[in-house]
Amino acid sequence: MRTITDAELLALLTDLESDRVERKQSFKGSAPETVREAVCSFSNNLAGHDQPGVVFIGAKDDGTPMEGFAVTDELLRQLADIKTDGNLAPPPTLLVEKRRLASADFALITVWPCDTPPIRYKGRIHVRWGPRRGLASAQDERILNERRRHRDRPFDVQPVADSTPADLDRLRFEHEYLPSLVARDLLLANDRSYEQKLAATKLIVAENDPVPTVLGLLVCGKSPSDWLGGAYTQFLRIAGTDLTDPVGDEEVIHGTVPDQIRRLEEKLEAHNRRRVRFASLDRESVGEDYALDALRQLVRNAYMHRSYEATNAPVRVYWFDDRIEIHSPGGPFGSVTVENFGQPGVTDYRNPNLAEALRALGYVQRFGAGIAIARKHFGARLSFQVQPGVVAAVTTLEAAA
Repeated sequence: MRTITDAELLALLTDLESDRVERKQSFKGSAPETVREAVCSFSNNLAGHDQPGVVFIGAKDDGTPMEGFAVTDELLRQLADIKTDGNLAPPPTLLVEKRRLASADFALITVWPCDTPPIRYKGRIHVRWGPRRGLASAQDERILNERRRHRDRPFDVQPVADSTPADLDRLRFEHEYLPSLVARDLLLANDRSYEQKLAATKLIVAENDPVPTVLGLLVCGKSPSDWLGGAYTQFLRIAGTDLTDPVGDEEVIHGTVPDQIRRLEEKLEAHNRRRVRFASLDRESVGEDYALDALRQLVRNAYMHRSYEATNAPVRVYWFDDRIEIHSPGGPFGSVTVENFGQPGVTDYRNPNLAEALRALGYVQRFGAGIAIARKHFGARLSFQVQPGVVAAVTTLEAAA
């Protein structure tokens, strides 16, 4: 949210046809009721322009200021109570302030559109069309409900504001990702446009709304971490058993999620020592410090189940002399809790569309089996540190078990 400039406010104040402004001479009489109705209508944003609405207290209908109007602390408190008095549900996002415009003081309520409409005032849905305000019709309610369902979609198919199809790698999409999802004969017979193909695979919002989704940037983006702050990996090989010990190898891995998985697994393989054991004079066995198949399961789980929303934390992999720690941002999700984490059959998907993409690309063979496979290899050497904001998988070196 940004503060509206004085020039923008003056333009709204004098625009008699705008659906983004309400003017009241005072906050007395019927004004407390009608102002709340206006706040409700601004929050619902039926017009869909995604711009804040403003209520001016101390303004005549033509936008000129009321003479002798004073903005007091008590008035500002009364206006702030609009959000919390329980009549508007869910509570709207608004800002109450005193502003001086054209040598006159006004009390302002700036109201931002709600992401999950409709908002109701005393059980009724108020909307605006042009400068007029009224109750929502059945069709208006359908529009608001559809808008809410759109915005309630999983985060991995939400649009990434200001990104464009130019931020997606077209060659990667057409020659790697799309063939992994669609049979070859169907691709040869498919005459859809590039935008239609992107929309059909959920990499953009829609053909007529070609904004890349989180999924699109994560699997085919040219530089995903430019748009999603935590979409990268930090690897540390530490010569010791504590984070304060010397670092023997370090790499920050950027790129799409498949690229990060591939490069991290190459790094793990490079550091995984192979050992030769002699079981008898005529037989030897070759082993590894860590079973790579099991490590791959833990790594892929970290990317698939991590949170990419409201965090700039990367996937972190710390390889110590006695253990490996894989930290995944975002705690348990949905039906998975701190208490039941890792139990057989208990699974949920924060990023269901990313999970499907990784399955199509061959990084996931069977949903819900990653932890079970890792435990089969590591047994008691594998443990999980589960917190509301992060999950860490820790496996110890066999010799230290």
